[in-house]
Amino acid sequence: MKTYSTAPGRERSRTIACNLCGAKRHRRALASRDYTFVRCSDCGLVFQNPQPIFEDLRYRYGQNYFEYELRNEENFFHLMKLGLEDIRFFERTAALDRSGRFLDVGCATGMLLGYLRDRGWSVRGVELCRESAEYGRRCRKLDIHIGTLEEAGFPDSHFPVVHFSHLIEHVPDPKAFLTEVRRILVPGGFLVVVTPNIAGLQARLFRERWRSAIADHLTLFSRATLHRMLGACDFRVLDTVTWGGLAKGSVPGIVKRPVDYLAKKLGFGDVVLMLGQKRESETG
Repeated sequence: MKTYSTAPGRERSRTIACNLCGAKRHRRALASRDYTFVRCSDCGLVFQNPQPIFEDLRYRYGQNYFEYELRNEENFFHLMKLGLEDIRFFERTAALDRSGRFLDVGCATGMLLGYLRDRGWSVRGVELCRESAEYGRRCRKLDIHIGTLEEAGFPDSHFPVVHFSHLIEHVPDPKAFLTEVRRILVPGGFLVVVTPNIAGLQARLFRERWRSAIADHLTLFSRATLHRMLGACDFRVLDTVTWGGLAKGSVPGIVKRPVDYLAKKLGFGDVVLMLGQKRESETG
């Protein structure tokens, strides 16, 4: 089953160069009626091209998107929590002052933020979908900025931790986004990113039918291209995990369980999580 996606309307689009290396040479990777993904001939990054412009794209995230997020918030929270445990996040941040700020970009309805607040963190969120943000504000009493990270205008070196799960693939300029994340992180601060893995087993098997090959996703990272992107933005990668071998319901459980185990063990899972750290030498 495909991930939820809003059907494209009459949106303007533009042809772009590779966001990672700047090259303009590419070949078709995945295509449907609603999108074309290309693979950079120089660095291998997979991205939608031509790409809808963000001024039009942001209006996809409205009431229907909120309802999808609300229906699935328990499952999404469970997966995010497992991901943090996989990278030993709570152990690695044990020395941090929990009253220090934890920022979740693309925080949806705020379930993860509410959980971390209950563990003693001072938390803030950023969410483009107004309905989701207002739900988190109203029902969980959270401080959530409605809009993009850049629009939030946080101070330099402000957060010890910035987390974003299934967000970077929606961002039109991932390098600029990561540069903004680096600016607002304290030196030595942690970044946690989760995104679909274009080099995973499911993507290779299903191609255009892969659940993350959707019009709302603008860039599809592999472990290699995400690692390179983080490095280009002056982050040191501390840990990488993947999970999800085969989609639920696609095969019997007796097949799915060992494939899921191997996907995590060998790194060909459907989703990749990376823990990065802002280099100590940087001050802004």
